[in-house]
Amino acid sequence: MKHTIIVGAGKSGLAVARHLFANGVPSVLTDSNPNPDKNLLSQLAEWEVQGFWGSHPITLLDNANEVVLSPVINPNIPFVQEAIRRGIPVIGELELAHRVLRAKDPTAIILAITGTNGKSTTTDLTAHLLKSDGIPAIACGNIGHTFLDAVNSAESGSRFVVECSSYQLETVHSFRADGATILNLTPDHLQRHGTMTAYLKAKLRIFERQVQTDLSIIPSNADFQTPASPCSQMAKFGWHSIEGQGAWCDQEGNLLFRSADEVITNLINRSELLIPGDHNVENSLVAILLATHGGATVSALRLGLRTYPGLRHRLAFCGEKDGIRAYNDSKGTNVEATLTAIHALNGPIILLLGGEDKGSSYCPLINALDGKLKQTIFLGDAIPMLVRDLGNLPHYICKDFDGAVARAFELAIPGDQILLSPACASFDQFKNFEARGERFEYLVNEWIASK
Repeated sequence: MKHTIIVGAGKSGLAVARHLFANGVPSVLTDSNPNPDKNLLSQLAEWEVQGFWGSHPITLLDNANEVVLSPVINPNIPFVQEAIRRGIPVIGELELAHRVLRAKDPTAIILAITGTNGKSTTTDLTAHLLKSDGIPAIACGNIGHTFLDAVNSAESGSRFVVECSSYQLETVHSFRADGATILNLTPDHLQRHGTMTAYLKAKLRIFERQVQTDLSIIPSNADFQTPASPCSQMAKFGWHSIEGQGAWCDQEGNLLFRSADEVITNLINRSELLIPGDHNVENSLVAILLATHGGATVSALRLGLRTYPGLRHRLAFCGEKDGIRAYNDSKGTNVEATLTAIHALNGPIILLLGGEDKGSSYCPLINALDGKLKQTIFLGDAIPMLVRDLGNLPHYICKDFDGAVARAFELAIPGDQILLSPACASFDQFKNFEARGERFEYLVNEWIASK
């Protein structure tokens, strides 16, 4: 019997297995992990999927009609190259989901986002702007909720806001986005793509097969261009007035949007955004363009921009009391991430640092905090290393997480910003960074509710 081969047992692969079983399509799964989890085996058995573990047997290709490749699997592995040599179609979950969606509803709107940084926030924000207008929208793809699962669970009329990684875009063939963007491009994943040229080529596939009613969005200062045809609509975003359709932030911090019919609208000032930093201004500009293309009105854009708190645990605004704002950046588990958070805020900052040390120097934080820092609070197992590197900064030591947060509340006065961006792993006191961030949010809510 002919079967579909699923390569990789991650979230994407399991979504494919579940979908194929629900639609009566025989499949097998192969994964290089020789010791699969018992729960995984139980799930596959429930879906009548046979698993092959520890290698990818070439003999599976003898009865294959298609190979569905998980994003983490390099298409250059011998198993995949042999499938291509035999003429067996090789696709990914992104391509499969697109096929299923277009069969169900050829007019469904797909808004796709790629780039090196900011993909998840822009994806989530775009969906938020659409929902602010009462338009059903699902943030999916590389953001965590698979595109295929979204397609299978969506209500009629939903917009699909899809985060696309370069790995996912490598295996598209018919995928077409009604609106698409490359946010930015800096060196990344070169161990897979080899060169920046190859990396860009993978990213540019997000614009392939667009038609005249579709929209392509790139930075105004991009040193790359979208394919000249067949897409006839182009929009840009940046920090100066855009000719033609686009969005920009002016010198006064106003977010402006020029529509396809040349109408300029002043939406809000960047000071009204709950998500701080220049990078989030850029993310907002792109979300404005995508959400507008998806049907959002100006009033909904204003409402959505003013109310979007950010992705949880990623420099997310989580509460304000007496002019004191608290930000949860628990996902800031290394010095580089914490630097990004510091740069995004103007200060004064009360910075919660510490957790499980990763062995890197904390010294780069010193210059970033210059002129912004009110107090650092060192916590967790990393205290000795923090004192070693940052001991000359104003600091308070409290090993216990709850006590450190309470101390931040005691120190804060109107105008201060309390920032949890630990530059450390969470495992000394928490299961993961999510649990750490959730505890911080709980303590912030308790503080806000207290008299």
